[in-house]
Amino acid sequence: MLTHRLGRDVTVLNDCLPIPGIGFLTVNAFVLHAAEPVVVDTGLSLPDRGFVDALGSVVDVADVRWIWLTHPDRDHTGALFELLAAAPEARVVTTFLGAGIMSTERPLPTDRVHLLNPGQSLDVGDRTLVGFRPPLFDNPATVGFVDTATRTCFSSDCFGAPMPSVDLATCDDVAAVPADDLRTGQLLWATVDSPWVHMIDPAVLLGSAGPLRAMDPGRILSTHLPPSTGRGPEFLDMLAAAPGADPFIGPDQRGLEQMLAGFEPTAAPTVQPSAMSR
Repeated sequence: MLTHRLGRDVTVLNDCLPIPGIGFLTVNAFVLHAAEPVVVDTGLSLPDRGFVDALGSVVDVADVRWIWLTHPDRDHTGALFELLAAAPEARVVTTFLGAGIMSTERPLPTDRVHLLNPGQSLDVGDRTLVGFRPPLFDNPATVGFVDTATRTCFSSDCFGAPMPSVDLATCDDVAAVPADDLRTGQLLWATVDSPWVHMIDPAVLLGSAGPLRAMDPGRILSTHLPPSTGRGPEFLDMLAAAPGADPFIGPDQRGLEQMLAGFEPTAAPTVQPSAMSR
């Protein structure tokens, strides 16, 4: 994993995944360096990602007090129980539904759960975090938040975009991404991650972004996008176009077989006997 600091308050714990035919997907978790440190999501549920080691390079893990789980998908919960063991005072911020979804695999200890719904807030010592439902989401337990001290928005999957290269997926500022690539990628991700967006009235979708618009975040931190500063109006404008974007249709079995065939090594050329061996 890569780490990079955003000013005084936030560290990004960055990972990425290749998605055949789509690009490279950023997978971020974050540390909010509050008086009561907050870890936002816990990375991929894949072996050998080294999440807690990376976390320990930027904060004393035992000092972590809150683990804000933006939703319980496997790319957000990878090191959750390892972190709970290493941070004995930490509590998991989630919803009733989020805790229930987690319990189908491994129950969360109830004395370490803090249930919080959109519109409610959490005091972390030197600032207040206000929960909200992002306009786009792929899990009904999703709750992002805005740090009122810095106007930093943690938007979970919303506003993500696959990147055309590993370098862009792991860069420390989305300003490095060409504007056309960014918008195209965000519209693609909207249809991949939130396919219901084609079934909603655009006015209703934009209305759901009202709380986020009112908070006017200066920085938006998405799980699936390099950090962005001052792009709020642009990102909200993208939402208006999402219901009219082309629906994503993934490969079928034939497409999968074609992709797998492309991964197979070519056969070694047949060696003909030389004149000397005859």
